[in-house]
Amino acid sequence: MSMLMSKSHNRKSALTFTAMLAVIRYAMGVRCVALGSVLAFTSLPAIVFAQPSCPGIYVEIANIENSTGTVACALFESPAGFPTEFLHSATHIMMMKIRDTEARCSFLDIPPGTYALAVIHDENMDGKLNTNFLGVPTEGYGFSSGAEAGMSAPSFEAASFSYGGENLDLTIRLTY
Repeated sequence: MSMLMSKSHNRKSALTFTAMLAVIRYAMGVRCVALGSVLAFTSLPAIVFAQPSCPGIYVEIANIENSTGTVACALFESPAGFPTEFLHSATHIMMMKIRDTEARCSFLDIPPGTYALAVIHDENMDGKLNTNFLGVPTEGYGFSSGAEAGMSAPSFEAASFSYGGENLDLTIRLTY
């Protein structure tokens, strides 16, 4: 008989212990959800009212014919090497993969000043604007301020723009 009571008592203890664990887990879960909610709501004003942390020049590349290759955006701060020597003379260079005939270059933390942009659609990804035997470009190209190439590339002055240190959105249309 004492054996039966002992087994019965052990079962009750096991059931009580299991029930207590369930209550503890539930309480811990509620506390974790409450704490997570409080943390989320306290940082909400910072998320909702946050300004971009670093102003810059944001360049939308328009009129890209296809998604082959990359777009190279070169930012120049002086006429030296503009636009042909971008690997050696540009202040900042960005290479972007084209996705669905769209690309965007972002130049962040740029000091105020006068700049010019040259953009090429480097379809074969060789790092330069390819031309035919007459010197006419066979890949897309474009310049800031709507500057166009005539018999030669435009001057730095024709493509230049003023940047005051705030966010600046530009669109450059490519010519093929």
